[in-house]
Amino acid sequence: MKLTARTRSQARTLVALGLVLPLTALAACSSGEAGAGSDEPASPATSEAAENPATEEATYTPRIAITYDGGIQVLDAGTLDSVGEFELDGFNRLNDVGDGRHLLVSTTGGFQVLDAAAWAEPHGDHSHYYTAEPQLTDVKFDAEIPGHVVPHEGRVALFDDGTGEVTVFDASEVADPERETRSFATPEAHHGVAIELHDGSLVVSEGTEDARTGIRVLDKDDKEIASSDECPGVHGEAVAADEAVLIGCENGVLIYKDGKITKVDSPDSYGRVGNQAGSEESGVVLGDYKVDEDAELERPERISLTDTETGELTLVDLPSSYTFRSLARGTDGEGLVLGTDGQIHVIDPEKKKLVKSIPVIDEWEEPIEWQTPARRSSCSTARRTSPTPRPGRSTPWTSRRARSG
Repeated sequence: MKLTARTRSQARTLVALGLVLPLTALAACSSGEAGAGSDEPASPATSEAAENPATEEATYTPRIAITYDGGIQVLDAGTLDSVGEFELDGFNRLNDVGDGRHLLVSTTGGFQVLDAAAWAEPHGDHSHYYTAEPQLTDVKFDAEIPGHVVPHEGRVALFDDGTGEVTVFDASEVADPERETRSFATPEAHHGVAIELHDGSLVVSEGTEDARTGIRVLDKDDKEIASSDECPGVHGEAVAADEAVLIGCENGVLIYKDGKITKVDSPDSYGRVGNQAGSEESGVVLGDYKVDEDAELERPERISLTDTETGELTLVDLPSSYTFRSLARGTDGEGLVLGTDGQIHVIDPEKKKLVKSIPVIDEWEEPIEWQTPARRSSCSTARRTSPTPRPGRSTPWTSRRARSG
């Protein structure tokens, strides 16, 4: 893969806007008060062993990881220079764990830990920043069909679509093979999702291989405290302000908040919200919106905004189509959608309207097969990620589930 000067400039624009989808960007951000009161910087305890020594940097040095058919590349986010590359067969997907350093690679046999090796160590009122050589580690969470990875409040929930097994652990221990985990198994395997909230409650999807129907909410002891079967085609999740959880359905969404589940209907009999982007800065969740149940590939030109306070779902017209990977949120909670017209469309979640469109790349077209790179953006190769592999197969998924996102 070759990155031209123009590609580098366009990619930097995407990073600056906070929209690097479907890249995965990792910034070494400071947090906590560890090291307070000490005259010495906190040691880089999260670095790898001596064979991969850490280098202290003057400032944080975010990195971007991308996948391509046959491997993974880690880039310096500022220069887009390659700092690490790993061969890995198949169509692999990258998942953030929320610690600013590690990723989980959905690959054959499970979720494998990728260390992007750029991080911060808090020291009183400031932090010290380190980098090392990126590593595709041998640490792996076993899974028959590795599915969704959901980080929230320092905890990460994994869902195995092949078994229905849910695994939850502290993000800070992702690279520790001896970590403690919480496990839960759904009654039947399905393409599902789980989220653990701050009080230990677990929101988990319900379904079978043939149909996904709703969600259950369990307390910290795995006792059911709420449930709903009013969500055909469960797919996708997001967390909004005040820890409101939104789950997408083929006819609207479910909102779980303050111990109660609320169904919000779409304005159309089939109005699928399957992919969402939430923000702690906003009570409104950005989602895609599709209305053609029989389409081989629908190219929607409307997005959904679900207000978790009022329970209202609002549709907003866009000047172009987009894909299920196009959704993101800005630092102030604004909605961001990368359109096929090459622009990032900025949506005000409170006013519930499009407020700005920013040209960033060339026009492009979503391919029929979702595993295929989009054509013809000048940075389509640099932007794409590969989907989750289906273990035991050498060809991509072609099921409706995979195509629809």
